[in-house]
Amino acid sequence: MTLLVVLVVLLGGLAAAFLYRLVLLRRGGTAVILRSLPATAGSGWRHGIVRYGENVLVFYKLSSLRPGPDRRMIRQTLIQGERRSPQNSEFDIMSDETAIVELDAGDRRYEIAMERGPFTAFTSWLESRPSDRSQRNMPGSGPT
Repeated sequence: MTLLVVLVVLLGGLAAAFLYRLVLLRRGGTAVILRSLPATAGSGWRHGIVRYGENVLVFYKLSSLRPGPDRRMIRQTLIQGERRSPQNSEFDIMSDETAIVELDAGDRRYEIAMERGPFTAFTSWLESRPSDRSQRNMPGSGPT
């Protein structure tokens, strides 16, 4: 009887985690495929969504039950690398309309793949970040 109660509680917890993740993903975002580098050709890709705010990009893997984002990248540290098209076995999960770009996120490197429209929006978001040297000074907060 105790074993049955434990199993019901565990199944209830898994169902709650699944439903929470489902609701989180349905709130919207941009569909992408992401992989960590280095990776062997055609492997390591994970489907998910990204949301980008003022200072951070977050990635939610579709196959994860984690309550929060699976990856978090700070906008100021992101450097966009080479852009390419899918190659060989990547066409199994991507179309020829997919753009793939390498991202350097400080201590980690990724490749992110998305359709060309969302890719343009992502590039615009990334390139419009304030420079490291720009700072806003409130009147009376600094030397004059």
